[in-house]
Amino acid sequence: EFLYRILSAVIEAGATTLNIPDTTGWNMPWEFGDLIKKLRENVEGADKVVFSTHCQNDLGLATANSLSGALNGARQLECTINGIGERAGNASLEEVVMALALRGATHFKGGPGSGKLYTGINPVHITPTSKMVSEYTGMACQPHKAIVGANAFQHESGIHQDGMIKNKETYEIMTPESIGLMRGDQQSGAGIVLGKHSGRNAVGTRLRELGYDLENDKLNAVFARFKQVAERKKGGIEDEDLEALVSDQSGHSNMLWEVTGLQCATGLSGIPTATVTLRGPDGAERYTASTGTGPVDAVYKAIDQIMGVSVSLETYQLTSVTEGIEALATTRVSIAPISGGPNDSPSMHSQTGLNRDRKFSGSGSDTDIITSSARAYVSALNKLLKWNMRRQEQTNANGSSETSDAQPAEPMKVQEMSP
Repeated sequence: EFLYRILSAVIEAGATTLNIPDTTGWNMPWEFGDLIKKLRENVEGADKVVFSTHCQNDLGLATANSLSGALNGARQLECTINGIGERAGNASLEEVVMALALRGATHFKGGPGSGKLYTGINPVHITPTSKMVSEYTGMACQPHKAIVGANAFQHESGIHQDGMIKNKETYEIMTPESIGLMRGDQQSGAGIVLGKHSGRNAVGTRLRELGYDLENDKLNAVFARFKQVAERKKGGIEDEDLEALVSDQSGHSNMLWEVTGLQCATGLSGIPTATVTLRGPDGAERYTASTGTGPVDAVYKAIDQIMGVSVSLETYQLTSVTEGIEALATTRVSIAPISGGPNDSPSMHSQTGLNRDRKFSGSGSDTDIITSSARAYVSALNKLLKWNMRRQEQTNANGSSETSDAQPAEPMKVQEMSP
């Protein structure tokens, strides 16, 4: 009853959207749906406002609770790409969108209106958007993540494969093409196998089929890396390799420093040593040697010396893109400037008003894991230096050292279909 009175009062005060959160992910779907139903029935002026849901995923029920809210009258569902968020994350946008796309017209009767629900989102953009968010945040999706996981449309079981060969609808309730994922293995729709003899047009065509519509300068950068890797990798370049190279070049626009030379010595005896050469913003190459607890540590210390940075390595993740000894390796790192150091980068949090140090992520790919690690680290450092340059320009223009990196986002609207 207290909630009824509060919500009635805010409607009277002019509120047009009422957000009902399940902040700790505690509710069962039937409980949360019943709450939305009771609020619509007992809050004065409920017919004049939009009820919104914000469900956390602590029990893995965020999507189910959001859909239960929609069934009972919520017409705005707050969710995130790949389900990222606090703790176990939020309701996953791609799961909510595809659930409504596939079942919204038939399985939401009993609530208000026609019982036919849909969103204004075009599903073919789901896969490229998911990959973009994963790249920018440095948070990779788990392989078995619904809709956008790497295994979401993979079939290994013999009986499943037999069914897929006979009729794809046997084990797929949606097609990968419907979410922007072009089906294929090393081949484009024109039957092209990508390898060291492939041209720029063939690479660009396959990238577009995979959902990457790159500008000319970015395509040129990816193609240059493609040729380097294809010369060393036998058996052709697979789609996963190509996507890794796109991620590798995603920081090209932020490039201040570039790895141009790298040599390591390590083993069971002796001290791991690395000699690194970098090309700086002025076009001049600089090199130095350093030692470390291992080859990657030695490389990173050498890079720190050349670039004059003081950062801590927050996360380091190395994965194999495909199988085999010649597989491409992808490294993802995140770094944070050491407080009070030369690259200190505090920014004001828009909600708390407190200053906090930003973190920067980078990724790199190569058939050599040490080179992959170096490229990822330099990519993250380039983002840090570039951000500090932009912040200094803002400071000079505004006369203030406080900046906010938060950008408000519009929540997803759920609408009714015409009967």
